[in-house]
Amino acid sequence: MGTRLQRENTTVQAMIRLACGDRHQSGETLCPDCARLAAYAERRLDACPFGNGKTTCSRCPVHCYKPEMREKIRQVMRYAGPRMPWRHPILAIRHLLDGRRKIPRPQGESPKP
Repeated sequence: MGTRLQRENTTVQAMIRLACGDRHQSGETLCPDCARLAAYAERRLDACPFGNGKTTCSRCPVHCYKPEMREKIRQVMRYAGPRMPWRHPILAIRHLLDGRRKIPRPQGESPKP
């Protein structure tokens, strides 16, 4: 996983930990449902066809999450997103900047004439 994808994974994992800790009172460890979501998110990032050129998942032209998991991650992001600047300001700022990236093409795809 490249630097950009590692940062995206770190941000998503922080959001899941924040949401789980606050909403499920799980303390330092994730509840089983959130642990499955965190593992799923990491696997999806590992398989991302855009590699380090990707924008944030919310702006991605390819929706690689299953509908059930996509709804779960949306709920996590709705909760954690507004709280990230206070708990993880550097990650939040970098995530906002990454969201401004150009929408990518999959690696290996040539531009259309």
